[in-house]
Amino acid sequence: MRLDDVSSGEATMSLAFDGTVIVPAADPDDGERTAAALASHLTPTSSVVIVNVIEKAGGGIDKASVSQREEHADDIFERTDRILESTDATVETAVLYGTDVVERIFDEAEDRNADAVVFTPREGNRLAELLTGDVARRLVKEASIPVVALPQDDS
Repeated sequence: MRLDDVSSGEATMSLAFDGTVIVPAADPDDGERTAAALASHLTPTSSVVIVNVIEKAGGGIDKASVSQREEHADDIFERTDRILESTDATVETAVLYGTDVVERIFDEAEDRNADAVVFTPREGNRLAELLTGDVARRLVKEASIPVVALPQDDS
């Protein structure tokens, strides 16, 4: 990961991910937004791992069948691949399973010796964040490697 000053009369910053980044995506729209925001920061040496964590209930009843959630992950990967295929980066996808989404993301980052976890924050109201455990906030608070929240690409 590089943060460079690029000067051409005015001060600007350029962020480039030139190593391995883990990109969690919760749903197809989230994956697409994140891929769009990430694409311009990739280099030929970038390795992107798009992950979707299938949360297991840990002894309780799961919200949906594993096969339904794997199909959901396939939709996420298809939409992110469409955007990232125009870059020179290496792109992989992985379905992960675990009882704690944030813990599983950081375990994967460690297993792959990733340089950062990269995401775009999703809009949501405070009540929804409280009910879902606010994964974005936990990613930042419990970070074991750098976590980068990219602004959404509005172009």
